[in-house]
Amino acid sequence: QVQLVESGGGLVQAGGSLRLSCAASGRTDTIVTMGWYRQAPGKPRDLVATISDIDTTTYATSVKGRFTISRDNAKNTVDLQMNALKPQDTAVYHCKATHVVTAEGARIDSWGQGTQVTVSS
Repeated sequence: QVQLVESGGGLVQAGGSLRLSCAASGRTDTIVTMGWYRQAPGKPRDLVATISDIDTTTYATSVKGRFTISRDNAKNTVDLQMNALKPQDTAVYHCKATHVVTAEGARIDSWGQGTQVTVSS
């Protein structure tokens, strides 16, 4: 199993920056992809950014050029640097790890409980 704990959320004014961090524990050697997702009230959980075990990254169109995802495999952490924040970035941000659970390569997702990011106008 893999456990994830997020930190770094808070309240910031529009145009400001925040850095989120996610620490993984447990069977971290089985993690393939890690990522950040966000969920605003009344909306579905959406992808923000992902990073693979070979540092291939993907970003939602809405955050490209403003957010940067990074991963430290030695520390088992994944960070999300968020710059030029907008009120529409307000959401609970969740960390996700996709990891291998069987010898045949079957994968499952584990989620953190989330951290609140609020951007005021």
